[in-house]
Amino acid sequence: MTEYLDVNRANWDERAAPHAASPDYHVEDFANDPSYLSEVVRFDLPRLGDIAGLRGVHLQCHIGTDTVSLSRLGATMTGLDFSGASLEQARKIASLAGAPISFVESDVYAARDVLDGEFDLVYTGVGALGWLPDIKRWAQTVASLLAPGGRLFIREGHPVLWALDYERTDGLIALATPYFETTEPQIWDEPGTYVSSDHEFQHTVTHEWNHGLGEIVTAVLEAGLVLTGLEEHQSVPWHALERDMHPIGGGEFQLIDRPARLPHTYTLQARRLAD
Repeated sequence: MTEYLDVNRANWDERAAPHAASPDYHVEDFANDPSYLSEVVRFDLPRLGDIAGLRGVHLQCHIGTDTVSLSRLGATMTGLDFSGASLEQARKIASLAGAPISFVESDVYAARDVLDGEFDLVYTGVGALGWLPDIKRWAQTVASLLAPGGRLFIREGHPVLWALDYERTDGLIALATPYFETTEPQIWDEPGTYVSSDHEFQHTVTHEWNHGLGEIVTAVLEAGLVLTGLEEHQSVPWHALERDMHPIGGGEFQLIDRPARLPHTYTLQARRLAD
């Protein structure tokens, strides 16, 4: 099972610099506008509420644009990722943005071993959970990081979205890959990346897992957290189905035809009870 870490790390390491260079990550906006926030964080501002003064950790932070955004909202942030190349870019972006963030290199399952103290906010952004083979172990890790009264906040691609048949050209929405967590990974070999880039990538294989919404909620509850919010959305912050989706503003995309057919993403919130 540890092979997936090496395979996926090579993939993310190679994409770190091209992602930072892509206009889709808006690095220049972070550098030039002290009030600029990532579109992903902006989407969830009404749900995040006031996080000023909170001690937060962003798990699987990649190049840190969401981490910087949370810092700009007043939280004292730490970013954690298993890709050293991604964290190299994250540190550069945080410096350009004037954001005092600590970045730590680690597999997410080892987060408790490498991070000091407890956190008021554990944040996980879009496209993170699919890289993890065991959702229960993830939830236990999150619970171990939270201070009493602390909050988990996650926006993620919906497991129905991850299970779609992306090769269809007839406009029909069909499930083609597992909705539920499987023991073995789904192995993909894709030459490109999800943002605009001219880079020709050499590391194209990834190992990924889906996790059903019920599995995620159950894992959070079994880890001892109390669910405080679960909202499904009819938009997603990337062009997930290129033939069938269109931009609707704010960096979000939606099915062109009858978008209510598909849960695109969800936001989940949970708390650790105060002792």
